[in-house]
Amino acid sequence: MARTTAHLGSGARLTDYLSTSLLARVYPASLIGTLLDAHHCHSRRERSFPATAVAYYCMALSLYPEAAYADVFDAVAQGLAWRSRGAVSPRIKPSSISVARSRLSWPLFKHLQEVACQPLAHHTTCPQAFYRDLRVMAIDGSNFEVPDEPGNIAAFGYPGSRTGVAGYPQAQCAILVECATHAIVAANIGRYRDSEWTVCKPLLSKLNASTLCLADRGFNGYEHWCHASATGAQLLWRCASNRQLPVHRLLSDGSFLSVLRPSKGAQRKDDRAAVPVRVIEYTLPGTPGAETRYRLLTTLLNEHHAPALELAALYHERWEVEGVFDELKTHLHQRRRALRSKTADLVRQEFYGWVLTHYAVRWLMHAAATEHQVPPHRLSFVAHVQLLRRAQPQSGAFPPSASAPA
Repeated sequence: MARTTAHLGSGARLTDYLSTSLLARVYPASLIGTLLDAHHCHSRRERSFPATAVAYYCMALSLYPEAAYADVFDAVAQGLAWRSRGAVSPRIKPSSISVARSRLSWPLFKHLQEVACQPLAHHTTCPQAFYRDLRVMAIDGSNFEVPDEPGNIAAFGYPGSRTGVAGYPQAQCAILVECATHAIVAANIGRYRDSEWTVCKPLLSKLNASTLCLADRGFNGYEHWCHASATGAQLLWRCASNRQLPVHRLLSDGSFLSVLRPSKGAQRKDDRAAVPVRVIEYTLPGTPGAETRYRLLTTLLNEHHAPALELAALYHERWEVEGVFDELKTHLHQRRRALRSKTADLVRQEFYGWVLTHYAVRWLMHAAATEHQVPPHRLSFVAHVQLLRRAQPQSGAFPPSASAPA
């Protein structure tokens, strides 16, 4: 499908160079070099566009989704030269950029995300990120469109529609988010028709005994619950309001203890397979669009340590993950219909570059919030993305050692 070429605009932009510098702060070149070696992707000879620069380029694509490949390359090349005070690489052909991207396998970017994208909040500077010393996190999935190319169709598939198939193939993704900071600490990509649990399950490895995981109704099956609770994390998941859950013991705060059982097989009636849970039911009277009743399941069985009213209020932090998807799709991707990449491997690479760039923006916001002692939600994600895109005077007027202009 033909695409209109777009440009970053005339003149060098200082913030284009600063954005590369920011990426290099969050993802140091030494770390990227180590991972390039581990994945056998490092440049074997000196190139005008070395592998480390290609890695930053794949992230920068998500900062400038409207711009042509060559223009994004110029921003990265000049930004890295500005940072190291080296020579600027000559302009490169778009075909050479595609070849350079193809040399870097997408598992490299997944590995970088796993290593570098850690939770940001600390108890002392961001206490709202915790509930009774548990880091509050949320897991959820979504879909996004990819270019209508044979390789993408085979790898990801089409969603159905009333007229047959949709206009673009779609991939499915899942993310695990630190609710208070919106930091994506784990991400995965799969086929459109993969079950949501299949795509989300690999993210559970990021949970541990110090975390409290929030999830919506798609994750309350017996198998789902057992896999997630086996990580040691505490769980607070919504379930269907009509699900049959026997009342084993009514608690003082109105919640009750029950059990989950396998839905099939010989273990369905085996008491040894039953898993204890606590059930919290509540309503939201006077709230437009509210459902008749909400029901939560939790591993926090002690109503005195975790009162039902607190957990009901806390559960609505799960909506922060919806805000993260909005940041990814609306503000980073600028509502563009599909990703750029025309092959499945490059779609996966672009997806992880997208996630890495989002984390870098959130890292910047968290650093600013910590320095000025304000909650992260007081800062604007849109403003910080625009900060990295805004036109500025030519970079030559502001070398790294220069003092800030008056």
